Amino acid sequence: MAGRSDLVYLELRDAISCIEQKVNLIGIVIEVGIPKKSRGTDLHFYADYFCTLKMMDISYQSPGLSVIFFAENKEKLPHIKSVGDIIRLHSVVMKIHDGDVYATFKKKLSSFALFYGKFSEDISPYQDSSGLQIIDTDKLLIKNLRTWLVGNQFDTGTNELLLPLKDIKVGKSFDLICKIICAREFPEDRWLLFVWDGTDAPPISLPMKLDDGDNQLPLLLEPLPLPRNALCTFPCLGTILRVIIDKELGLQVQGGGQWVKLRNLSYEVRFGLWQGVLWPSSQLRLLSNEDKAVIHLERCYTERLSSGLERLPLSSFPWPSRITEIDHEQMPFSTLMDVLTHSEVTYRFKCVVRVVEIYPCRPEVFRSLTTHVYRIRLTLEDPTARIHAFVFGEDGVKFFGGYPPIDVVTSKTNQLLGITESVGGEEGGNNSRNPPWVQLCLKSYYLDKSDAWATRNYRIFGTTLVA
Repeated sequence: MAGRSDLVYLELRDAISCIEQKVNLIGIVIEVGIPKKSRGTDLHFYADYFCTLKMMDISYQSPGLSVIFFAENKEKLPHIKSVGDIIRLHSVVMKIHDGDVYATFKKKLSSFALFYGKFSEDISPYQDSSGLQIIDTDKLLIKNLRTWLVGNQFDTGTNELLLPLKDIKVGKSFDLICKIICAREFPEDRWLLFVWDGTDAPPISLPMKLDDGDNQLPLLLEPLPLPRNALCTFPCLGTILRVIIDKELGLQVQGGGQWVKLRNLSYEVRFGLWQGVLWPSSQLRLLSNEDKAVIHLERCYTERLSSGLERLPLSSFPWPSRITEIDHEQMPFSTLMDVLTHSEVTYRFKCVVRVVEIYPCRPEVFRSLTTHVYRIRLTLEDPTARIHAFVFGEDGVKFFGGYPPIDVVTSKTNQLLGITESVGGEEGGNNSRNPPWVQLCLKSYYLDKSDAWATRNYRIFGTTLVA
């Protein structure tokens, strides 16, 4: 490398034409990949870890230039603190593959330094692989980039495969821009991401046949529920999607709060709940809070919060089914996440939910055989959560309109669960059901005053099934 006083930086628009040449670059980090273990054995490229980032400068803002880094361990890779920070690269080699130009960071030849972005005046790098001194050229370019950043935004670019949670479907892979709410360890040395984009995932059709045995629907995909302090950080509107990822990815984002783009993400349904699946070809990219797509999602969420019917599931419009009547129309709507995270142990709520399961599932045993008291458990869900709620005693009398014949109870329950009936009164031949959105009144209570939160339950009251 030439002496520092003779160092020349190329603008990115010029560098992309210097294939197989060493170049020096300085620019703004616009995307950050998560470090992964290398599976390659090519001695020219072999390293234990690699990662990819994308950078831009004033001359080449879109789509930006990808830079691939290789290193013996993760500590020697760039650790970007924020998208929008500035990176200086020395002696990277420009490459081209399938028409895409990128830069390769060679372990023994190249070096990098990272600087804070527009909200800093510090010229010292917060990570430097070589310890090379900062000269006047560096200072001037860094200052110019920070000045440019103040008045400009960068974004993820257009993508025809970008799909919000409200439009997801099983099968084809899509990209998702979302916020990581939190990440937790998962069995088999994996991690579970909880991600959100402010929209409601579509309701899922469920098996027609109900089960009183071991095949009842779980409330969660994770083995154990999150602690209350973690749950209270969840937004109360919009679906929280669970995404299973490798441990290496999970460790990088375990703090939560980052906006990311999940590339090549596919979706599957487990126990009537959506789950995201990242494949070996999938990527997770950190995004800036000033990314245009992020700003758009946050604006849409703010507009939803300010609407008069913000607590209603989007798929329940224009209004929920009329098969239930409630006594407390004046109460505001709450989501099930509102219910779960409410600051008071005991409280009353009005919710719009789907009843996805009932236990026991046979109407003839809804009441005790000895006391004839109603005692059933409903599994309720909305886009934010799934909970159990009990129908007991006089609340059951209210719910079913007294003690109607079994065939009437069966018909009402089938409508509530989305079970179709043929002309002859038998259950329909469809293999799936889609429960309607209904209004219910819920109240929370505790079983043990000395441990109120741990013994908190939910019960339906002031609601009549009029189907």
